[in-house]
Amino acid sequence: MMDILTPEERSAQMARVRSKNTQPELVVRRLVHSQGYRYRLHKPDLPGKPDLAFVSRKKVIFVNGCFWHGHKCSLGRTPKSRVEFWVSKIEKNRARDAKNIEELRKAGWNSLVLWECQLKDREALKKLIVEFLDNNNA
Repeated sequence: MMDILTPEERSAQMARVRSKNTQPELVVRRLVHSQGYRYRLHKPDLPGKPDLAFVSRKKVIFVNGCFWHGHKCSLGRTPKSRVEFWVSKIEKNRARDAKNIEELRKAGWNSLVLWECQLKDREALKKLIVEFLDNNNA
């Protein structure tokens, strides 16, 4: 199926898609900060530039959008148009994510991936984050 937008319109639309400081990321940052944890943002010297890096704990948190990172939930469904393009793009994103997490693991860092759909239940989210950050084996 052809794209219904012109290349200029598509470019303008895609330029509005954020990769940093997204609403889900801000939710997690506020929650983490309210629990007394301090972190670094998008640390460029770490694989994947994690959304939150807790350097002294050697732990990172990625806040992933369900669509862009291929989560198997209702928010992560494949568009009906340009299916081949989107399947390929999302699979590449998933492979890149797995590679980054493996590189972090090899460097001695622990990772937690939070999905956009998990942010609805704030109490469960808070519990998950606190357990991850406070557990020395996580």
